[in-house]
Order: sequence, then structure tokens, then C-alpha cells
Amino acid sequence: MKSLTPIVHRTPLLTSETTNKLVGKNVYFKMENQQKTGAFKFRGASFKLMQLSKDELNRGVITASAGNHAQGVAHAASKLGVKATIFMAESTPHAKVNATRNYGATVVLTGESFQEAYEASLKQQMQTGATYIHPFDDYDVMAGQGTIAMEMLRQEDRIDTILVPIGGGGLISGIAVAAKHVNRNIKVIGVQASGAAAMYNSYHSDRVKNDKTVATIAEGIAVKQPGKHTLPIIREYVDDIITVTDEEIAAGIVYMLERNKTLVEGAGAAALAALFAHSKQIKSRHCGIIVSGGNMDISTLSMVQQLAEREHQPA
Repeated sequence: MKSLTPIVHRTPLLTSETTNKLVGKNVYFKMENQQKTGAFKFRGASFKLMQLSKDELNRGVITASAGNHAQGVAHAASKLGVKATIFMAESTPHAKVNATRNYGATVVLTGESFQEAYEASLKQQMQTGATYIHPFDDYDVMAGQGTIAMEMLRQEDRIDTILVPIGGGGLISGIAVAAKHVNRNIKVIGVQASGAAAMYNSYHSDRVKNDKTVATIAEGIAVKQPGKHTLPIIREYVDDIITVTDEEIAAGIVYMLERNKTLVEGAGAAALAALFAHSKQIKSRHCGIIVSGGNMDISTLSMVQQLAEREHQPA
């Protein structure tokens, strides 16, 4: 933890009386959308790069990303003067692509989802010998993300439950291990988009279940396959995984804009969406919500508004 302290922001933990009243719980928003590069991913990327040898850094780093890991790696690499190459899906929001380029990384756009970009990046890594920085399936990356839980519990030690968005599982793996290390009674609940629910399906069965296709406005968690390293950790340390619809996620984005005056992306609104959708099942008095990122393509806001309105229409 000490090694990351001077590099990452200690993001705010915000409360909202309106939210507390709505759900009948004390709710604490961990605002990782205010982290450097606009998402929690900077933590894991920085921690991973700090563990590399000079030789590994000199070969340059390579990765694939839905967008936020790309910016995290690009910014961490630029601070160390290291060459970074990032593969991203062709559908990645322009804001994320441009921000990654602005941090000095080479961006290669390929494939329809993270999975295709990931496979292309592995081929390139074989050819160049660059050091691979996996977005979630890496113990150092998970450890970096786990610093969020350590910070939260210093900011508010009464937290008894933490809701965490899940794509490949790096964030929740780090948070669950760290939180249970501090207090093994803390409940950690994962949240997936119903249109990208590979981890949810794998967690609730005894087999690994991959998605052939993914479809969600939360592109930051649109991952087709659970991590090989993250899934066993999640099975051991995470108390439950639930899903939310795109309409519920959109309503969460709009709620955060209107009530908390803050912009969050789809993945960043997933945990809040789960709190609203599953509030009665979530037995908690002091509930932490991971607002994982805020790198949203503004051009999609009208579509988000339409989805949110559909969520609020009477059945």
C-alpha cells in the first residue's frame, strides 16, 4: 500500500441523505471515477509496473483493454518513460481511445469486443517480446485494486457490505481479499450486467461458463470469459454475485448525474444499480458502493436517458 500512496489519488468516500432514505441504509460511494485517468484501473496498472525489472520495462509493455485499463497502463508507463502498446475493441468509446493516445500509448483498434482485442494483443506480444500487463488476471494488478478496500475501511470503518462491479474479476478479487483481511465478516457482493454475465454464471455453477457474445451499455465490464486466476479467488472470497439490466444501469447513471452531480460510466453505475434493484435482499446497515469509473462517451447520454426512462415506466 505504501508504495502506491504517493502515486494514486485517495478518492473521496461520499454519502447522500437522499440515497440513504431511498434504500433504508447508510450508503458510501467510493468515487474511483475521480481517480487519475478517471477510473480505478490506474491503481492496478501502476502497482504492476512498479514490480517489473528494468529489463522488462525496457522491452515496453503491451495489453488489451475495454478502455480504462488502457489509460491506466498508458499513464503509468508514461510516468516511467516506458513504451506502451494497447489493443482495444473497435467499439471502444472515442473518449477512451483519445485519452489513451494522449498519454503517449500506441493504440491498435481491432475486433468487436475485449476478447478479440485480447487475442490480437497476445499474438503481438509473441512477436515483440514486450511485457504483458493483463487487465485483470494478474495477482499484482489485483493487489493494486485491493488498495481501494483498504482506503474505504480507513475512511469509514463501519462498512459491513461492499458492492463491486465485475468484468473479468480483477477489481472484486483485490477488494474481497483486502476487505476480508481487515474484517472477515464484511460481505462482498459482485455485480454484472445481465448481457455480460460470464462470471455470474460461472460463480453460480461448478463449471466455467463463457459468453459467446456480450451486449451491454457497460462496456467496461463486457468480458466474455472469467479470469483463470480471478474465478477461484472470487469463489472463495466473494459472498454473492447478482446481475442488473442495462435499464437499471442507465437509471443509475442518470441518478448520479441528477442527485450527486457526478458523471459515471455504465460499469461505474452498476453497483448502485444493484443496490436499487436488490435493496431488500442486501442486508446491510453501512453499504459501500464502488463507483469504478467515469470515462463515458458523452454522445451516448441521450440513449442512456431513454433506457433510464424505460426503467422508470410502470410495468
